[in-house]
Amino acid sequence: MKILGLSGNVKQPSRTAALVTAIVDAVGVQGQARGAVSRVIELVDAAPVLFRALRADQLDAEGRAIVDAVEAADVLVVGSPVYRASYTGALKHLFDLVDYRALAGKPVILAATGGTPLHGLMTEHQLRPLFGFFNALTLPAAIYATEADFTNHTLTNPAMRTRIERAVSELERVLPPDATRAHADFVHTDAERTSRPLLSAASA
Repeated sequence: MKILGLSGNVKQPSRTAALVTAIVDAVGVQGQARGAVSRVIELVDAAPVLFRALRADQLDAEGRAIVDAVEAADVLVVGSPVYRASYTGALKHLFDLVDYRALAGKPVILAATGGTPLHGLMTEHQLRPLFGFFNALTLPAAIYATEADFTNHTLTNPAMRTRIERAVSELERVLPPDATRAHADFVHTDAERTSRPLLSAASA
């Protein structure tokens, strides 16, 4: 099972990247019996590569590899900081390059970070409709975290663990029994992840 985290952060260190990493790690622990491999892509690193192309047919090999990873994943964890009441433009550009058929039926865990609880509905009004276009299967439990849930860009609020565990439980119920595919080229040699305690996941 291939788990891909996408963090829409455009700066580092990033609370969003820390949140996405924590969710990916939790999914990976639950998916060990399925041969889970995981990877997190931060848009702060990927965006300069992706912005070389305005259309999918303009992608170079490096950009194509990023888009291919999105399309090949069995599970997506997608998070973004809230910018102007929505997700970042860098994250939108990535999904503009993804084939509109590639995510049909794919489970997606939604996540976001913001300065106050007032931005928490971004996952429902912005992120969820995006994946509705792709006919992806967004899980009911979205995870929204504020600055108060972190200490030095590390997720430390136990309430977030409960929320993440709920999303992982929902994921387990929708995964097919044979979701065990894993390809060596999905995880870069230097990017293979090992399981870490959920609340000590620092930003990548």
